[in-house]
Amino acid sequence: MNKLNAHGQPRRRRRCQLSVPGSNPKMVEKAAASGVDHVFLDLEDAVAPNAKVGARDIVVDGLNNLDWGETVRCVRINDTGTEWCWEDVVTVVEKAGQNLDTIMLTKPFDASDVLFVDKLLTQLEIKLKLDKKIGLELLIEETLGLQNVEEIANCTPRLEAMVFGMGDYSASQGIDLSVLYGTYQYPGDIFHYAKFRVAMAARARGIDAIDGPYGAIKNVKGYQESCKQARALGMVGKWALHPTQIEHAQALFTPDGSLVEDARKLTAAYRESEANGEGAVMIDGKFADAATVRLMANTLDLADLYGL
Repeated sequence: MNKLNAHGQPRRRRRCQLSVPGSNPKMVEKAAASGVDHVFLDLEDAVAPNAKVGARDIVVDGLNNLDWGETVRCVRINDTGTEWCWEDVVTVVEKAGQNLDTIMLTKPFDASDVLFVDKLLTQLEIKLKLDKKIGLELLIEETLGLQNVEEIANCTPRLEAMVFGMGDYSASQGIDLSVLYGTYQYPGDIFHYAKFRVAMAARARGIDAIDGPYGAIKNVKGYQESCKQARALGMVGKWALHPTQIEHAQALFTPDGSLVEDARKLTAAYRESEANGEGAVMIDGKFADAATVRLMANTLDLADLYGL
């Protein structure tokens, strides 16, 4: 992709990020053929501790020998507090760096965690003479990470996206899920504030905000509603824990064709009016001024990214 974000990193499609256990070759193969926007091959929670080292070679083999088409190729590594983090990065990048788009770092508590991986990637890129910079994605899933989310978002131009991970965040926050999924109804969305913080920090930095998993795989309506809520907050995509969720995320995070058409027509009319020294315009009963044109630019930006 030719488009770059404000920090020189490629703009990538992230309407759906499919989670795939890095220890399962068959699932890796199916993921490559899925046509999803983004796949992250997981070396963290989806892989048992005694299988983590071996999973690296499965991930490397998948990156090097499968046809991924236009799918973004990402590897989710273990966090910096574990024994596996640095070797996850070194092994995958040394063996498959040319076929890797991004690294997803789990559980950053502050900017120092991110900068550790950032510097390690820089050293590897120099050593291996890679002709591209590998992007970073972050999983915000700790209360301390959320407290430091603005600092984290601004610590390196390598950063392309931040994901809100509600699973580990629930544990870190001490959220009692047995109460939430019982008869008690929390007034509103228990995760709204955390998602908003992540989305706001990402937008302020000019990077993507992504919503994390929805575990009730068979609840299609619930997943669709979760996608809509994330999009309403300014997020550009959501995780899929199962391939059946892909089509729903990619459809719901794609701008509606009629909205794209209206945005183009109204923006063109306003620009013409502006060039003539005039202001707001009304086309087909729809109003456009400087503020609405700025809002519509978000729709047009996504339409351009998705080739609409």
